[in-house]
This record gives sequence, C-alpha cells and structure tokens, in this order.
Amino acid sequence: MVIVFVLAGLAAVATLVGLHWYVWRRLVRDTTAGPGLVRRVGTVVFVALPVMMIAALVAERTGAPFWLQRTLAWPGFLWLAVFIYLGLSLIAGEAVRPLLRRFLDRRTAAGAAVPPVPLRKTETVPAVSSEPQEQPTETPATPSTPDPGASPRPLSAPSRRLFVARVVAGTAATVAAGTVGYGTYGVLRGPRVKRVTVPLAKLPRGAHGFRIAVVSDIHLGPVLGRGFAQKVVDTINSTQPDLIAVVGDLVDGSVKDLGPAAAPLAQLRARHGAFFVTGNHEYFSGAEQWIEEVRRLGLHPLENARVELPAFDLAGVNDLAGESEGQGPDFAKALGDRDTSRASVLLAHQPVQIHDAVEHGVDLQLSGHTHGGQLWPGNFIADLANPTLAGLERYGDTQLYVSRGAGAWGPPTRVGAPSDITVVELASTA
Repeated sequence: MVIVFVLAGLAAVATLVGLHWYVWRRLVRDTTAGPGLVRRVGTVVFVALPVMMIAALVAERTGAPFWLQRTLAWPGFLWLAVFIYLGLSLIAGEAVRPLLRRFLDRRTAAGAAVPPVPLRKTETVPAVSSEPQEQPTETPATPSTPDPGASPRPLSAPSRRLFVARVVAGTAATVAAGTVGYGTYGVLRGPRVKRVTVPLAKLPRGAHGFRIAVVSDIHLGPVLGRGFAQKVVDTINSTQPDLIAVVGDLVDGSVKDLGPAAAPLAQLRARHGAFFVTGNHEYFSGAEQWIEEVRRLGLHPLENARVELPAFDLAGVNDLAGESEGQGPDFAKALGDRDTSRASVLLAHQPVQIHDAVEHGVDLQLSGHTHGGQLWPGNFIADLANPTLAGLERYGDTQLYVSRGAGAWGPPTRVGAPSDITVVELASTA
C-alpha cells in the first residue's frame, strides 16, 4: 500500500512538473529570441510560483504558523487558478498556430517586395591629370524593381515562429488574467442571494412560506477573513429568514487562528435561530473545538441530532469525514423514533448522503460541498463525484437542494460557478 501511495505521488509530481514545463516553454522560451534577462526572469517566476503554490497547500494542511499561511496563500493559490487557465488557453492555441502561420505565409506571398534602395553617393576615383577635375555629383540610386517572374521574399522562419508564439502567448496570458481577475472579484464582493421554492406535502398550511437561509462552504482561512464573514452575515440577515442553516465547511484553520474571523457569526438573526452541521474541512481544523466555538457564538450544532420545530422536524448529521475520528453520521440517532407524519428537513454537508436520507424518509435535504465545481471545467469532475452538483433535484419522495457555497477553497476564485446564499421557501401543498 505504501508503494502505491509513493508511486501515485511521484506520478502527480511528474505530471505537475511536465505541465509547468509546457506552459513555461510556450509562454517564456518560445517568446524570447534567445537567452537574456527576460527569459531568466520568466524562468525564476515559473519556479517560484509553483513552489509557493505547493507550500501554501502544505502549510494549510499541517497547521503552519498563521502568518506563514497568509504569506503563501495569496500568491500560491492565485497561481493555481492562473496556471489552470494559462494551460487551457495555450492548449487551445495549439490549434490556432498552424492557421496563423498559413495566414502569414499567404500575406507575405501576396504583398512582399524588396524595399527601394535609398539615395547614395557615386564613388569617384581621383584621376591623374593636369586638367581640372570635375566635382563629384550626387546621383539618385536606381530603385530595384521586382522581377515579375521571381517569388517574393517571405518572412524568415525564425521571425515568423517568434511572432506566432508571441501572439498566442499574449492572448493566453490576457485570457487567463481576465478570467481569474473577474472570478476573484466575484468571490471577494460576497455571495449573491438566490431564492428557490420547495413544496412539501406534509408541511402545514400555517408554515407556508417558511424561509430557510442556507449557507455552506464559507471557508474562512488565510485568504477569506473577518471582512468576508461580515459580508456573509449581513447578506443573510438582509433576507430576514425564519431559520438559518450553516451546512458545513465554515473554516480552514484552528479556532486559535480563525476565531476572530468567525466572530461576526454572533450577529446572525432568525426567528427560529441558526443551526450548524460539520463539513469535511471542520475535521481538518479541529471539529470539536469549532463545535464549541459556534455554540459560543449563538449557533446550535446538530451532531446527529434533531429538534422539533412547530411546523417540521429539523435534523442534522455529521460529515462523512468524521468517521475517521469516530464521529461519522448517524442517521438512526438523528431521525429514529420520530413522527413520520411530520415534515422533515435534514442538514447534511455532502450530497452523497442523500441515499441514507431517502431510506429514513426525509422530505428535504440541504447540502453544500460541491462549490458547483468552483473552477470550470472542474464542474464536470464534481458532477461525476456527486449525485447533484447544484440546485434542486428529487430522489424518490425526498428532495435534495445543493448550494454552490458562499466562499471558495484554495484560490479565492470562481469561474462558471458563482457563489450564493440560498433562501429556501417551503410551500405547503395541503
């Protein structure tokens, strides 16, 4: 087993190095005429940023000093996003290169000509004579005219290759910078409110229109801090929900480092309170400490537990990552012995827990975890790993709603998967 992990690790490193070599070659080596300052600086950048990217990931996972995590996070994680879109753009550029070369060849063949020769002085040789010598006169050079039968002189192959390489590389760099810049702005400005209506057959008419503000995947950490948490809290409170559901992945770090960043959660306001269940990242960050911290901030942790609200049962289960610590999900404990004639809403971080929810007769499961893919085309991979990537779907008599999340993990960037806080409005069908 150890050998398998070692081989897998070596393969991953080799792939990462190979991809960076390809991007460096297309972006730096092919766009410079030869060794020089520009190529040396570009090479240093292409070594330093990948090292910082890996160091940022390792520092977060190993609980390195928080100042070091913050120092590495911005350049390291942003490089990850930029590198993805540089690579994709350059790969797309491979199809453009031969077309651009062919276009240049046709333009050269159609209009190239030898430029006219500028004016020059005639050379004179002093004559050995007793007669007065004439002063040399300036005569215009006769411009050379192209031979109609001769082929025009084409652009040299090295110049053509350099021009094409620079056009493709410049376009790729512009596309990557623009994509990541806009995607980062979308995260930092804060999540937008999304509204969805979910009909529940067992919901009493008196509870028609009950509003649950669902927020997941805030990911407070070395990049997204207290200011971001305040934006999330203000956005939730502006919806005036009846209940708030925080469905996991609140943090990426310890209470010691991120307690001040999470402090604005104490300002959450809802008529029936705010509830919390763990996500997989809580188990990387000290789940027990965070459960106590959110309780101190006024949230109600649901650790495989259930509360009976006037209109429906609200239950919550631990994340699957808790199984490694003996704190995994326990559906029987959370949902057993309840009155099945009442509507039930389950908070569970990962959408894959829907199958257990169906078996236990849950009416609606609220989840997060997927980020909607976060960075296109990551949505295709995330879609394969989850029964629902984002939005509302039905599984038998159980409905599943998956939020794309409020924050971002790794790069503070989203492409094709905008962040959201969802107001789920329950509707009675009675």
